[in-house]
Amino acid sequence: MTAEQRHRILIAATPTPNGDLHVGHMAGPYLAADVYARYLRAAGLPVTYTTATDDSQTYVTSTARRQGTTPARLAAESTLAIEGSLTALGIELSAPEGRVLPPIDARYREAVTEFVRALHEAGRLRTLTVRLPYAERAGQYLYDGLLSGSCPSCGAASSGGGCEDCGHPNNFDELREARYALDAEDPVSYREETILALPMEEYRAELEAHFAEVLPRWRPRPARLVRELLDRPLPVIPVTVPGDWGVPAPFAPTPGQVVYPWVEAMPASMYATWWANGADRSLPYDEYWKASHGAEPVYFHGFDNVYHWGLVDLVLLLAHGDRYVRPSASVVNEFYELDHAKFSTSRNHLIRGAELVAETPRDTARFYLALTLPERERTNFDRAALAEVTARRLTGPWNELAARLAERTEPVGAEPQQITAAGRADEERFAAALRDCFELTGFSVARAAALLADRIAELNERAAGPGELGDLLAAVRSLLAWSAPILVDTARRAAEAGVVLALDAGPADKIAPFRVPPLP
Repeated sequence: MTAEQRHRILIAATPTPNGDLHVGHMAGPYLAADVYARYLRAAGLPVTYTTATDDSQTYVTSTARRQGTTPARLAAESTLAIEGSLTALGIELSAPEGRVLPPIDARYREAVTEFVRALHEAGRLRTLTVRLPYAERAGQYLYDGLLSGSCPSCGAASSGGGCEDCGHPNNFDELREARYALDAEDPVSYREETILALPMEEYRAELEAHFAEVLPRWRPRPARLVRELLDRPLPVIPVTVPGDWGVPAPFAPTPGQVVYPWVEAMPASMYATWWANGADRSLPYDEYWKASHGAEPVYFHGFDNVYHWGLVDLVLLLAHGDRYVRPSASVVNEFYELDHAKFSTSRNHLIRGAELVAETPRDTARFYLALTLPERERTNFDRAALAEVTARRLTGPWNELAARLAERTEPVGAEPQQITAAGRADEERFAAALRDCFELTGFSVARAAALLADRIAELNERAAGPGELGDLLAAVRSLLAWSAPILVDTARRAAEAGVVLALDAGPADKIAPFRVPPLP
């Protein structure tokens, strides 16, 4: 197998099941990874696209307490909602028939336990005494979603673990003006506790070598954050924490503690990959991530998770020696806003994925999200803009093109039409431009959507003129093939009607007439 034919493992950031996915989530890692996965499949390359719900996050327990329910019930109900929204938007995860997300069950917990136990047995973990914030009245150690305060790096309001604004981490007692997220009046003190931790600094040389190779494939702002993090002393990674929700830590030095939720993401990704490939009980949960398989993992996540997905997960792999493959890239998105304000579940300032598709045809929704998703800077979702932009750049010219092509082909019936050398060269230029959008070195769903819109307008004008019908048909067939990762329902209807949607259809002298499925 050549480097180009390696099995790609695409991991979208593990969604926290404390509610449904909203459009801000969908326009980030899930749609981008879906488009890339569909492109790889169309190119005939092996790919597994997967994720798993992040049930152990403290945001599940904090939301459950606010809603007066249990974490288990909230996680179960939210997982069903998340699966519904993913399906509604046509996010096609690799999964057994009739399933979407892997179950967070006993096998999952075994995978997490096996992963951290191997680190402990290899002597990679260190016993560490740290100061942790503690809510006195609640009797609760505070970390991540249970903790709020000010970022020690930029001063912005932040939860524990990491700052959404600047991306820098905070651990233990580093968050300033610490408060209990569920009760700001509950006095917060600091208590010493012994945990197990993984010193990131011990892997500096390997980190620097890895990022020297892969950062050219990252977008500028997240790449700059990685360099900022490497320019200062690297923190330790808590592997166990004193908590009452999550996978129990199997270590004698830390009785009653759980595995730190962010550490779960790495074995969760391995478990999800195993599950997506058939959940063969004769294979270990980490089978597909072993270096011997030579797979190529690619992560899709937001800027606020650069530290965790970019560095923490990598160190967790490095700590296992040469056992595992390492990610070749992280595709990082910025925040997608709604009416120029951050999506917010607590303020009900959001649109859920399933709600969007209920009011907008799926391909239209996918096109608008693709065109406006926040790849390099914050962008904005606006219902009025969705209607105006898609009518002007997608549905209007697309349906005019479909009608004009039907008029042009009616007199010739099913007779194949000649493709000229100029027509083949035009196809190749268009394919090269879209291929550059879909390959990791220049990956940009937004640029692809813009190029597709421009091509629709161009071919609509050509269809109204006297040009070669064979060249027009070849160009439209290529448009259908390269728009398929975004316009999934239209591509399916075209394929069912017999249109060949191979990305590389090969040189051809003639093409049979066909009809373009209209957009609703």
